[in-house]
Amino acid sequence: MANRFRRVVALVSTMVLLSLGACRDPGQGDYLNVSGKIFVFNYRIAQATYLLTLSKVRPLPDDSMLETTFENPAGGVPFVVRQKIWPTMAKVTVESPPVKCVIANREYKVSMRVTDANGQLLQTLERKMISDVDQSVMPDKPLVVGPFYDANPDKAAASTACPAS
Repeated sequence: MANRFRRVVALVSTMVLLSLGACRDPGQGDYLNVSGKIFVFNYRIAQATYLLTLSKVRPLPDDSMLETTFENPAGGVPFVVRQKIWPTMAKVTVESPPVKCVIANREYKVSMRVTDANGQLLQTLERKMISDVDQSVMPDKPLVVGPFYDANPDKAAASTACPAS
């Protein structure tokens, strides 16, 4: 008898929890969530970039846009990337233009704005990114050039001086 009572209580509890979960309005809350962020150091082409991956939490209106502003590690004007968010994509990837002067263990600000087709703000996201590697590990010039990664014939070193921090 006690065993049957426990089963009934467990069944009722499960049903209550499932019904509460079903009550959540899918029309509220965030559209995107940051699922990954990293600095990419491609030593072959002597280039560093910010790279973020966003997961869709719920469907976005058609023709939505993502505007991402990346702090410029060298100082000066931030980098802004605007891109359309395609409805069929489960994840959105955004990459900055090449950056210079990344310093290890320093915070860099990244802010994102999601807008609908009319430009109305749907969501904002702000993140801090930290590199565990200094850009000083990068070569001054690309090690390879061209689509077949041929050795770079230009052996002259270029100056990539960064402002003092």
